Amino acid sequence: MLKVENLKVRYGMIEAIKGISFEVRDGEIVTLIGANGAGKTTTMHAISGLLKPASGSITMDGQDLVKMPSHKIVSLGLAQVPEGRRVFAQQTVEENLILGAYTRRDKAGIAKDQERVFDLFPRLKERRTQLAGTLSGGEQQMLAMGRALMAKPKLVLMDEPSMGLSPLLVKEIFHIIEDINKQGTTVLLVEQNARMALAIADRAYVLETGKITLEGTGEELAKDERVRKAYLGG
Repeated sequence: MLKVENLKVRYGMIEAIKGISFEVRDGEIVTLIGANGAGKTTTMHAISGLLKPASGSITMDGQDLVKMPSHKIVSLGLAQVPEGRRVFAQQTVEENLILGAYTRRDKAGIAKDQERVFDLFPRLKERRTQLAGTLSGGEQQMLAMGRALMAKPKLVLMDEPSMGLSPLLVKEIFHIIEDINKQGTTVLLVEQNARMALAIADRAYVLETGKITLEGTGEELAKDERVRKAYLGG
């Protein structure tokens, strides 16, 4: 589905991503784990068209994403849940969801997907007329995820969905990610909570200072001594 080959991304003279290659197959949950500054978010932004790579290729279902504008990439079936949620604070929950479907014209399908989002996130349904900026952190994360799903993506990129949430809410968010995947959406997950990410991932990659240093199944990396020491507290 998604193939990244020899990707390099620069900020001025600094090479943030140093020639990484990985893939996400249809129906998988794939996670990128790594410390702050490893290049995880930069990689996500390059895939979704928010940053232009210095070199390398990014393809989805055989289509080149590198020269494609972001809104066209969304229309292909790729959506992103950004780090820090970035909901539209002065819009209601419902308005945020409708904005997520801005590339679509199928009114019946949009209404159906909104109900699907409300089934996944009952709290959003209760707060559908509430301003997004007045929601709790966990509710804003749910809204950011729901807004991405309104684009009807085949592949959703999730950037640090558990950031700043209580342990109880973290578990809930990860259960929902699994549900989204079981309903047919492929997931590429960037996450600092390596333990939770590896527990739900089919496959995983470790990113360190712009390079992929390890890869394997989620289970394999969770048992790897190097990963345990660096990311799982020994």
